[in-house]
Amino acid sequence: MIGAGFGGMAAALRLRAKGYEVTVLDRCPQIGGRAQVFERQGFRHDAGPTVITAPFLFDELFALFGEKFSDHVTLVPMKPWYRFVFPDGDHFDYGGTLEETLAEIARIEPKDCDGYLRLLRQSKRIYDVGFTQLAAVPFHRLTTMLKQIPSLLGLRTDRTVWQLVSRHLRHPKLRQAFSIQPLLVGGNPFDTTSIYGLIHYLERAYGVHFAMGGTGAITLALGDLMTRQGIDIQLEQTVQSLTIKKEGAKGVVTGVVMADGRTLSADVVVSDADPAHLYGHMVKPSDQHVATRLKLKTAEFSMGLFVLYFGTTRTYPEVAHHTIWMGERYRELLADIFEHKSLPEDFSLYLHRPTATDPSFAPPGCDSFYVLCPVPNLLGQQDWASSGPALRQRIIAALSRTLLPDLEATITADFFMTPKDFEHDYLSQHGAGFSVSPLFRQSAWFRFHNQAEGLKNLYLVGAGTHPGAGVPGVLCSAKVMDALVPNAASGAVSA
Repeated sequence: MIGAGFGGMAAALRLRAKGYEVTVLDRCPQIGGRAQVFERQGFRHDAGPTVITAPFLFDELFALFGEKFSDHVTLVPMKPWYRFVFPDGDHFDYGGTLEETLAEIARIEPKDCDGYLRLLRQSKRIYDVGFTQLAAVPFHRLTTMLKQIPSLLGLRTDRTVWQLVSRHLRHPKLRQAFSIQPLLVGGNPFDTTSIYGLIHYLERAYGVHFAMGGTGAITLALGDLMTRQGIDIQLEQTVQSLTIKKEGAKGVVTGVVMADGRTLSADVVVSDADPAHLYGHMVKPSDQHVATRLKLKTAEFSMGLFVLYFGTTRTYPEVAHHTIWMGERYRELLADIFEHKSLPEDFSLYLHRPTATDPSFAPPGCDSFYVLCPVPNLLGQQDWASSGPALRQRIIAALSRTLLPDLEATITADFFMTPKDFEHDYLSQHGAGFSVSPLFRQSAWFRFHNQAEGLKNLYLVGAGTHPGAGVPGVLCSAKVMDALVPNAASGAVSA
């Protein structure tokens, strides 16, 4: 198993349940992939994902071994799910009961209440097909895609998320609030297929949760489960390449070569690495399938992420757990980031304050924060050695003027990550935050396949594969892998 992100951990557990002897190799000092945990001067930070929207996917992993996820992790429902703060000082609290959401919508635009209900009904229709029926279905065969075309066209998944939302809501603030979900999986709402509109219903059906102890508590629980089941976890171990032998017209993956020169043999290899890095750096061009080369050549990647972590020497009790701080521009800002690959002076931000729910994230009388700012990936060729500190200063100044008064005087123990860190730490192609973008032409069969093209015994999970990025997406990618890999034969088998 290459990589121990959520997709990799889920795949390792599913392989173990099939009877495989599993070895997990990861270059990070902790399991979790992007879900690392940082500690600085008494402040704790979840490095990556902070929102849990489909807890049943974790329940499934523990149930494979007769255990309960709830015995190991305590999930707390969020209220509100997200607070949107607009440039004019107005806000929109999204989440809670349907009635509470409708009351908030009515405060901004009463005529959009009926539109939201229509949007939710359409989201359920998309969810019933895109998630319930297809999220765990392998799409490595073109015939599978062709069979789904009528239903996908019927749902108008050729439309973008912005077009879907705009058909039902008229107020610009509500259009923005209900179209930001693609940014959580690396997509521009003005380009991302409306199949990701299913997120509205997913949130409504299962709620938005936070794990006490943070997302790191989930990775710890999964790691303990893996250990109890005899999975060998090797950290700070980088896989350099795959070993491949020719068998007729196809290559057969027989193991991996480590950065330290070791060669490990395996009957099955599952990769949770970024597929663009896997194929572009770990597989020789002569061993790449023509379809893989085409996808590498034409791939469009998600935006990059600038993430600022910090503590404060006072608390900000009026700040919600999850805040979306909207900038003056929306479409134009996203065009700068995604299309022009330029780093604008302005920004929109996601502000995470875990101490709103779990005070253990900071010393007494203090708060813990992280701020996520969408930025161009490395194709924008920004000099992050200078751009990073400058962006830090702009963000702190903006928050100090608005959500976090006197932040410039209370901030402490701060540090940040840029797309360069994503490239180095996670081997993310072009430092993209979520691998390839969730465009229609990069979804389902068009995305990197969970069963490798042209290479036997190689399977893929994670953000760059079907069904896509986000915690539910990568956990479902392991379910797809589970449907493809046969049960282990008798005897020791490594994966």
